[in-house]
Amino acid sequence: MNRVLSNKKAVFIFLLPALVLFLTIIIVPIFMSVTYSLTEWDGIGKKVFTGFDNYKELFLTNSDGFWRAVKNSLIFAAGSVFVQLPISLILALILARGVKGERFYVSVYFIPVLISTVVIGQLWMKIYNPQYGLLNTVLRSMGLEQLTGNWLGDTKKVIFAVIVPVLWQYIGYHMLLMYASVRSISEEIFEAARIDGANGIQTALHITIPLMKPILKVCVTFAVVGSLKNFDLVYVMTGGGPAGASQLPSTLMVETIFSRNMYGYGSSMAIFIILECFLFAWLIRGAFRDNE
Repeated sequence: MNRVLSNKKAVFIFLLPALVLFLTIIIVPIFMSVTYSLTEWDGIGKKVFTGFDNYKELFLTNSDGFWRAVKNSLIFAAGSVFVQLPISLILALILARGVKGERFYVSVYFIPVLISTVVIGQLWMKIYNPQYGLLNTVLRSMGLEQLTGNWLGDTKKVIFAVIVPVLWQYIGYHMLLMYASVRSISEEIFEAARIDGANGIQTALHITIPLMKPILKVCVTFAVVGSLKNFDLVYVMTGGGPAGASQLPSTLMVETIFSRNMYGYGSSMAIFIILECFLFAWLIRGAFRDNE
């Protein structure tokens, strides 16, 4: 194995297929999107170079509700960081203590990650149904009729209603990463803490969580970037409606390109999403580096 790794030609040959695939499905489409974003094109006719006009329209006007879509994506990101990840962390800390049925619970919490997004979207649409949905039925049975509503049809409620299934689906994903991180910490460290008289909460706050910082950085990055480019669940459940209230940059981009045939303008949204994800990933990396 060492002989193979020391042979640069062999290493290059082994890496070449993956490199070609990466360039083909990631890098080339990004450069194509950059090119399209500088043109006015309907996907069929001739491209007309317009420079940065698409970006000027994107940032300086709000006729398409772009900034509302950006705001919604930031709400998604905040929900992921301040709701989803704390729940995942608590579950990981509890399960890593060796509770009875530990492996069973880890598997159960991970099941939503394995389910198709379309299936999850349909499931939660049934839960939110204003006539026969589970949520309104439970509220009525508890005498809370005033709290019932058309969850996916109300412009004020819909964004928060859509966030719930997104957070629910990936709690198990982050929990598994954190659980594995806790399990990798030497038991001798926890034993020393117990000898010093530290209780469970003190051990978690002063020992476990600080030692989990590398995986916490990964989880925060995945959660934020995933929220900023989220598309599938929102598209299945609301399509960005009603009246654009649950629109995200990604759903607005798809609508702009495929429904309105504005490939140049839609591509400028795609470039914005890419740059936004890189920016937040860089900020998160810097924030964790400052705390080390």
